[in-house]
Amino acid sequence: MTVSITIDEATVRLRRAKRVLVIGCSGSGKSTLARRLSGTLGLRHVPMDREIFWMPGWRMRPRDEALARLREVVATDFWIIDGTSPGTLPLRLPRSDLVIWMRPPRRVSLCGVLGRWLKCRGRTRPDMADGCPERISLEFLRYIWNFERTESPEIEARLGEHAAVPVVVLRSRTEADRLAMAVEAVTNAGDAPVFTDRDVACSASAPRRTPSSH
Repeated sequence: MTVSITIDEATVRLRRAKRVLVIGCSGSGKSTLARRLSGTLGLRHVPMDREIFWMPGWRMRPRDEALARLREVVATDFWIIDGTSPGTLPLRLPRSDLVIWMRPPRRVSLCGVLGRWLKCRGRTRPDMADGCPERISLEFLRYIWNFERTESPEIEARLGEHAAVPVVVLRSRTEADRLAMAVEAVTNAGDAPVFTDRDVACSASAPRRTPSSH
C-alpha cells in the first residue's frame, strides 16, 4: 500500500530529499511547482518533455534513446523530475525519495492547458524542447478530460509496487503553493539540507541537454 503523507510531512522530508518526482495531468501545475522547488532546494530540474521525450519540430525521440537518457538522469544524485509517464515510473521510483502528485479536478488542468496555450501561443515554453511551439488539439483535451480514468489507475498501481516511497497528493494550486511556501520558509530559516562541495561538483557533472542533443 502506498504511503500517503501530509503537506507538513512532505515539507520535512523535502528538507533532506535529493531526488523528487512531480507527476500529474498536463496543466495541473507540476512544472511550475517543480521549477519552484528546484530553485529553493538546489536540485536539478528535469522536465521530461524537454530533456527526454521531444525533439525540435514536435518529433518524438526514439524510445530506446529516450530511455537511455532517462536512465542517465535517474543515476545521478540530485534531481527533481517533472513528468508523469506511468510506463517509466518503475525506472524512477526506486531512486526517488518522495513523489508529489498534482491531482486537482480536471477543470483545473483544462484551464491550465488553455491558459498556457494563450500565454505561449507561437512560442516554446521553458519546459518543452526547442522548436516545439505551444499547440493544442481536441485529442489532447480529451486526454486531459479522461486522465483520471485512463492514466490514474496505472499510476496508483506503479506507486503501490514501490510502497516504501512516500507520496503527497496535492488537490489544488492552493495546496501546491502551501507546500512551496513551507519549503521556502524552512530554507530561509536555515534548516534546508547543506550539500558539500563534492555534492555540488557531482551534481554539476550530470548530463545536461544542449541544443545539438535533441
